[in-house]
Amino acid sequence: MHAWKACVPKGTGGSNPPPSAIPQGLLKPPGDSDFFHFGKRIRRFKNEHEGDAFPPMAQIFSPRANTFARIGIGGAVGLVIAFTWTWNTLYWSPYATWVGVPREQPVPFSHKHHVAGLGIDCRYCHTSAENSSFAGLPPTETCMTCHSQLWTNARLLAPVRESLATNIPIRWNRVNDLPDFVYFDHGIHIHKGIGCTTCHGTVDQMPLTWKANTLYMKWCIDCHRDPERFIRRRDQVFNAKWQAPSDQQEEGLKLLRDYHVNTTGQLTNCSICHR
Repeated sequence: MHAWKACVPKGTGGSNPPPSAIPQGLLKPPGDSDFFHFGKRIRRFKNEHEGDAFPPMAQIFSPRANTFARIGIGGAVGLVIAFTWTWNTLYWSPYATWVGVPREQPVPFSHKHHVAGLGIDCRYCHTSAENSSFAGLPPTETCMTCHSQLWTNARLLAPVRESLATNIPIRWNRVNDLPDFVYFDHGIHIHKGIGCTTCHGTVDQMPLTWKANTLYMKWCIDCHRDPERFIRRRDQVFNAKWQAPSDQQEEGLKLLRDYHVNTTGQLTNCSICHR
């Protein structure tokens, strides 16, 4: 069979169309000279008889479907953007971080009064801050060292007196609390020159204590990645009035060497905090 016979479309009745309906150019078998143009003649025949051999497909969607599709796609993208923005805003807001929100305590202890007003050193109450992973909370006896002589009948100090009488510690509410899966050593940060106010803020100006930083992983990594921006001399670690000098970058790099702080990138390894 010649190739041209297989290419001629059949009529609607299932049989080949009569020779009179076929252009004379298609009746000639293609030879070497006109084989290249054979496909063009077939396509031209198809276009001329498209109504008979190839009926048009019925339209499924109305012209307005394009408008509805655009609105739907735009609305979906808008919802994704709105959800992402809302989630990010809540994640960094005080509602989730508790930054700047004073925590309610059994006794309304004022760091501003005790530190800025009376000049009490941080280590007087937080005795293990330099040598332990936990800075520690003062026992009732530490409070009563002064308050057995001062404000002995103050109503606000009734929980302190009751704690001493019953030998039951005061249940303070944690302000700076890390998740249990995070390893943190308070003493090593003090030993390497990270001061109290770097993490806890200006505690000496807090009448009621609140969290100064989010303590999120990003916040920790920012310091671990560039510790020279925050390190200070060890004799200034507990100075609540310390301010970074104008040459902090140069001074910080020098202190990193003097205090043997690892600058090989190990501080940003996962195993440093997740053990």
